[in-house]
Amino acid sequence: MSWYDRLPPFDPHVTYGPGEAGLIFDVERFAINDGGGIRTLVFLKGCPLHCIWCANPESMVRQPEILYLRHNCIGCHVCLTACPVDAIHLAADGAPEIDRTQCDLCARCTLGCYAGALNVAGRYVTIPQLMAVVERDRPFYERSGGGITFSGGEPTAQAAFLEAALREAQRRNLHTAIETCGFVSWDTFEPILRFVDLVLFDIKHMDSDEHRRLTGVPNELILANLERIRTLGLPVRVRVPLVPGCNDSPDNIRATAALVASMPNVQGLDILPYHRLGEPKWNELDRLYELHGVLPPTREHVAGLADVARSYGISVAIGG
Repeated sequence: MSWYDRLPPFDPHVTYGPGEAGLIFDVERFAINDGGGIRTLVFLKGCPLHCIWCANPESMVRQPEILYLRHNCIGCHVCLTACPVDAIHLAADGAPEIDRTQCDLCARCTLGCYAGALNVAGRYVTIPQLMAVVERDRPFYERSGGGITFSGGEPTAQAAFLEAALREAQRRNLHTAIETCGFVSWDTFEPILRFVDLVLFDIKHMDSDEHRRLTGVPNELILANLERIRTLGLPVRVRVPLVPGCNDSPDNIRATAALVASMPNVQGLDILPYHRLGEPKWNELDRLYELHGVLPPTREHVAGLADVARSYGISVAIGG
């Protein structure tokens, strides 16, 4: 059982004040691709973007959600009697089905599902609870130059908790990083950045219309915030999730590389090749995955685009 699984189950009747607790859906210890060295990676729920390729669709909504792993279901039907609002019923094939418009997220169905077919994505963690697990790996941070990274979803969607957690981490002399899409008001973003040592900044597409089509929002605010970070002199690594047929054209990579080359505080460009590991979770949330059947890019294609980016005199890494 992981540390995350040992957290108290979600209780809809418990409330927290601003900054007291964060709603997370995972904590990954010994992460090595998210800010340098060995790190603890904290995934916060909630995101203003809805990328059609998202590998963590359970991160999009800023509230707990029920994941239904149909292949784990053994047909005991305990969930039907456990649900107090009759949000679970039997489909035509005899398997349980969730009416998500009726579900009130009491999570009682998950407590009775000993087969592990029903799980809650989203549990609250306080800053003392989080720092207790982070401190376990301090020797690894110190030897490797690692620290703590907040990701998501979009961590700035929980701005009060994020700022408080970053402040506490820096008070403990821990290196801090955030992975952000940058779609946040500067009034919210700037106070958070005071406690950040490194920004991992995602750019999904350089064309605003294409960005809107792929993510649901335009990119003007995102690029403006990247420019504002430049004026602060804060170290940045730009990241591009490379998705076939979406943003993997040489023209888009050239535009991204040119932007990186123009900003002296940007340390380099990370190209993150698309993978299909998150697709099953879309089904577990009863959502349609638009990229079903799309294959990851070939090594040759990724390497060729990396060479295109390197022609602008910048540091380029494949995989982050």
